[in-house]
Amino acid sequence: MNKQNKIIVVGIGPGNPDYIVPKGLKTIQAARYLVGGKRALAEFSHAGQDTCAITADIPGVMAFIRDRLQQANVVAMVSGDPGYYSLLDALRREFPAELIEVIPGISSMQYAFAKLALPWHDATLASFHGRVPGASEVAYQPGKILGMLTDGEHNSHTIAEVLCNIGWPQETRLYICSRLSYEDETIYTTTLQDAAEFPVVTHGILIAVD
Repeated sequence: MNKQNKIIVVGIGPGNPDYIVPKGLKTIQAARYLVGGKRALAEFSHAGQDTCAITADIPGVMAFIRDRLQQANVVAMVSGDPGYYSLLDALRREFPAELIEVIPGISSMQYAFAKLALPWHDATLASFHGRVPGASEVAYQPGKILGMLTDGEHNSHTIAEVLCNIGWPQETRLYICSRLSYEDETIYTTTLQDAAEFPVVTHGILIAVD
């Protein structure tokens, strides 16, 4: 493997192309080998690039990267920021860290806090996306700010119920954020006890503010 070639992981932001940093976009456009989700490839790839879609076949993606890396840099596009629940974890398990370069992006979590003009330096961040966070991550504390990723099973209705059941006050303010950065972006402001009165949000962001 040519040690000079790198896997360049580019965070493409929360979805809207306006929120990808210029260096990331230039790197994607110049790539000879490009890896990314199907939607990202449809948005950013162009004729002449050798591409590989990220699917459930992660070993296949790693094989593509390993093979092409002998010829040139491989650019891997990931949603949001690479450091926050992305393919970067799997890449670090497969390849030496010195072969990986990261161009950060704007995470959906970061974007949600920004839309609320809410500082997040004291927030606790947790993910219900394909996992269940530890009890200590989501436990109630007075004054706590909790940002959460959701999925189809753990959504804006079920998570609000979970938080109430583990001791969060029912009147805790809850922001339900859907389709962030897109034209149909929606942010509902409610409480934990009233979350079920709003449309269920699956792949989005919840922010509970005590």
